[in-house]
Amino acid sequence: MSGTRRMPDVETAGIGFGPSNLALAIAIHEDGDTSAQFFERKPEFAWHRGMLIDDATMQVSFLKDLATMRNPSSDFSFVSFLHQEGRLVDFINYKTLYPLRIEFHAYLEWAAARVDDLVTYGHEVVDVVPVEEDDRVVAFDVVAEDRTGDRIVTRARNVVLAAGLTPVVPEGVECGPHVWHTSELLHRIDELKAAGATPERFAVVGAGQSAAEAVAHLHREFEDAEVCGVFSKFGYTPADDSAFANRIFDPDAAALFHGAPPEVKDSLIAYHRSTNYSVVDGELIESLYREHYRERVLGNERLRMLGTSRIETLTPADGAVDASVVALATGDRSVLTCDAVVYATGYRPIDPIGLLGTAGELCRRDADGLTEVLGDNRLALHDDADAAIFLQGAAEHAFGLTSTLLSMVAVRAGQVFDATKARRTADAKVGVAA
Repeated sequence: MSGTRRMPDVETAGIGFGPSNLALAIAIHEDGDTSAQFFERKPEFAWHRGMLIDDATMQVSFLKDLATMRNPSSDFSFVSFLHQEGRLVDFINYKTLYPLRIEFHAYLEWAAARVDDLVTYGHEVVDVVPVEEDDRVVAFDVVAEDRTGDRIVTRARNVVLAAGLTPVVPEGVECGPHVWHTSELLHRIDELKAAGATPERFAVVGAGQSAAEAVAHLHREFEDAEVCGVFSKFGYTPADDSAFANRIFDPDAAALFHGAPPEVKDSLIAYHRSTNYSVVDGELIESLYREHYRERVLGNERLRMLGTSRIETLTPADGAVDASVVALATGDRSVLTCDAVVYATGYRPIDPIGLLGTAGELCRRDADGLTEVLGDNRLALHDDADAAIFLQGAAEHAFGLTSTLLSMVAVRAGQVFDATKARRTADAKVGVAA
């Protein structure tokens, strides 16, 4: 039989335990004076495991790790991780700001293991219930459930929501054995290899970094298979990672963006989309083009680029899928029989209010239906309250392009932590019970 038990009260409860709330847990751990409990539905820490391609590198400087920009002396930095692993000198000799993604994931796991006393894995938060005294919300009961249906309830003064992103595929597309999203790329490849399959063709839909990485990886892993990149552009576009453009990811830029008029926010996102959306690292573009050209010279064109094209329909075939491709400029159509069609069509933030259950009714939305987020990352509530809900991520409309990226995790975690401590200090001065 399933049951419910109550956990000790804490000052801060976190929903989700990806990099954002991990960075907050580190700040809490380093402070040593704040009680906290985080809940994660996965059984262990994981970050984009399906795209941990062995030669893929980060697009964010290692200095934008979980702690350095908040506390340069933190021993939770990527440099501290390298030192403990015995690779610091080797990394210095590597002369790069961008470590391998698989190495950065190892760093995240290392950091998560050091604060695992603050995390309850294998539990999904199913409700956040406001606790009222004298018609004023003073705390929240965070209800988390494991796979057996057992529930635990933790009362917290502050709730910090970092629910992350969910994969997106075009409307009408359903993922399955022959239709994948890049978030599951490596898992699906492992399944093919375990089954002894010998794929003949893949199609990868999309023009961003994940699409290009998937094309390169499939081409390398399956030496007899044709790999087709399908995108509406003429070709992959390089990311704008120039120094001035990268200022859009600075902490001061996020604060400036938050206070800007709506039309200015729209303009800034439009101006700087090329730093993040539907763009690819320049070296990877060059590598793919070299291979594409080399194969044309040799007359063995396994790497095909179907530019100015899109897939109209997918039809199940015998152990495969038929992708109907239309050339946008001419209207010509062709059918590709593929062992798998891989959609590298990105992610969208999970609606934070929908994840808060009962407490979601307290949160304000703007005229466009988006959450109202204050400058200290709190969600605006309909009524004054002694308790608070903070949001990490899912706030591009409030803070700009950096909202869902790693660039701000350390700084934002510091902002959230400082805000919770400031509220505690202010309450102590006026005699409000914590």
